[in-house]
Amino acid sequence: ETQCGRGGGGDMMRRVVRQSKFRHVFGQAVRNDQCYDDIRVSRVTWDSSFCAVNPKFVAIIIDASGGGAFIVLPLQKTGRIDKAYPTVCGHTGPVLDIDWCPHNDQVIASGSEDCTVMVWQIPENGLETPLSEPVVVLEGHSKRVGIVSWHPTARNVLLSAGCDNQIIIWNVGTGEAVINLEDMHPDVIFSVSWSRNGSLLCTACKDKKVRVIDPRKQKIVAEKDKAHEGARPMRAIFLADGNIFTTGFSRMSERQLALWKTDSMDEPICVQEMDSSNGVLLPFYDPDTNIVYLCGKGDSSIRYFEITDEAPFVHYLNTFSTKEPQRGMGYMPKRGLDVNKCEIARFYKLHERKCEPIIMTVPRKSDLFQDDLYPDTAGPDPALEAEEWFAGKNGGPILISLKDGYVSTKNRDLKVVKTNVLETKPATKAESVPTVQKHDKLEEVLREFKSLRDRVILQDRRIARLEEQVAKVAL
Repeated sequence: ETQCGRGGGGDMMRRVVRQSKFRHVFGQAVRNDQCYDDIRVSRVTWDSSFCAVNPKFVAIIIDASGGGAFIVLPLQKTGRIDKAYPTVCGHTGPVLDIDWCPHNDQVIASGSEDCTVMVWQIPENGLETPLSEPVVVLEGHSKRVGIVSWHPTARNVLLSAGCDNQIIIWNVGTGEAVINLEDMHPDVIFSVSWSRNGSLLCTACKDKKVRVIDPRKQKIVAEKDKAHEGARPMRAIFLADGNIFTTGFSRMSERQLALWKTDSMDEPICVQEMDSSNGVLLPFYDPDTNIVYLCGKGDSSIRYFEITDEAPFVHYLNTFSTKEPQRGMGYMPKRGLDVNKCEIARFYKLHERKCEPIIMTVPRKSDLFQDDLYPDTAGPDPALEAEEWFAGKNGGPILISLKDGYVSTKNRDLKVVKTNVLETKPATKAESVPTVQKHDKLEEVLREFKSLRDRVILQDRRIARLEEQVAKVAL
């Protein structure tokens, strides 16, 4: 194994002072009144980040009796959150993962123990009443859904991974499961990551393998057995150059990170031992600066590393430490940061009962726009439509400049077009009502009908599943 220095910033780091503009990244927790307080953060034992943020909202999975829920707060709604604050509450089992759509800041997907994925449209100014009607319910998993992840560059393409060891890729615009990767993972899938243009996936699985998958050809293009020897959960993410960064555990239960080339995965480019804590390391990656931030579940620190082409390849930069351990972590996309403050990353750290923003800056004397810190970054416009991607087309992210700060444009509503007999029937006569009103009313009734029908189908499936179980037990 090629070693690349110890992750804690050992002697090797002190001997060679490397030139990097990120050597002095400065982390700072915000003032108390800038936190989101009195939130019952979910206590589910699942290793997802429990928090998703974008330039408009912070969403946090919460404890909910009798089902699953998450709360969505406009970023500026800091302070104490009222117990009666409306939640997103359509799931019948705990929510395990949430992910904001990269192309529409009002749209969020959730995966749950109830075996479904739901996609929600959040009103422009946040929720005023509880939201229990998703735009679409995606059914296809037979066990709980622990991972949801939007395609980085194609509109309305969503991936979900369940404890049935399958990955399903959905066209959200039609509500269909288009690709089903079912015989590739013999055990629980710990993580799934899209490549920069979304043409490949990399996964980490409980069988200790890291796999690179071409989802449209439905084939494994590379894999590494025992990427980390330890039995505890691994994570694998794609970097912008196509290499793969992994976190896991050694045979001696030490936490490790490693870097791999996808075309020759026999040996890692480098491996670093970190410490012997047992929290799973969640990696957050910034492709613009090539910095990886590692947030351990249950740790009270964020470590960050710069990845370069020269040895030791993964360079320890620093550790930001706080007193309290983290239950989960949200990571703001680049376009949601304050470029005037030279902010290069912002985290939303979950405690037991609050969410605390942590700001990472590179202090500069000048007030001018620091273009070396902010190369053009992925903007909110998709490069492709879902149909184009499923048909085999690829497109890298459409980049935007942050020189004048990102200003959001109005998002389109997410429309789901399901082929439905009812939609083609002529409307009954009601001449006195203006056409627009009739149309709105029809849409509203249809929406209600669809949502009810989806729920009935869901209950039917559940009943069938329970009947099967009862029959088995009876036997």
